[in-house]
Amino acid sequence: MTSGPTGTERVLADAAARGLDVEIIERPEARSVEEAAALIGIELGSLVKTLVVKRSDDRYLLVLVPGDRRIAWAPLRALVGVNRLQLPHAEQALAATGYARDTITPLGALGDWPLIADERIRGRRIALGAGAPGRSALVDADALLAVYGATVGDITEPA
Repeated sequence: MTSGPTGTERVLADAAARGLDVEIIERPEARSVEEAAALIGIELGSLVKTLVVKRSDDRYLLVLVPGDRRIAWAPLRALVGVNRLQLPHAEQALAATGYARDTITPLGALGDWPLIADERIRGRRIALGAGAPGRSALVDADALLAVYGATVGDITEPA
C-alpha cells in the first residue's frame, strides 16, 4: 500500500506548481501564536493564521489573519456577501483542507476554496502553516495573494 504525500510535500508541490518561492523551516512546536512568532524570529503580524470558515451552504473559505488580530465577522460577511459564517469543528476543517488545525495553509489544501486575506499582510514576508506540526512556510504575501486571486479587505480587529 502506497501512502500519499505528507502535508509538507503537498505544500511544496503546490507552491512549485504555482511558481511560488516557499521556504519551509522547522521549529519546536509552539503553544501560542506569540511563541511561534518568537521561535521563527518574526513580528507577530507576519505570522499568519489560515482559518477555515464555513458558509451556511456548507462551502468553505480560507481566511488569512495576522497573528496579532482576529476575524471581524461583520466586515468579513459583508466582503463575502453572506449573512452567516462560522468556524467549523476541527474534523470539518480537516476534511475540507486535508490539514489539522495549527498546520492549515492554502498551499496544497484540498478543495478549491476561495482565499480571503486581511489587507495588513500585504507587503510582508509571512509565515503560514506548512501542513505539519513544528513547521512553518515562509512566503511573500503579495505573490501568494496574486497566485490565488485572493480577495483582500479590512476583515480583522485587534486580538
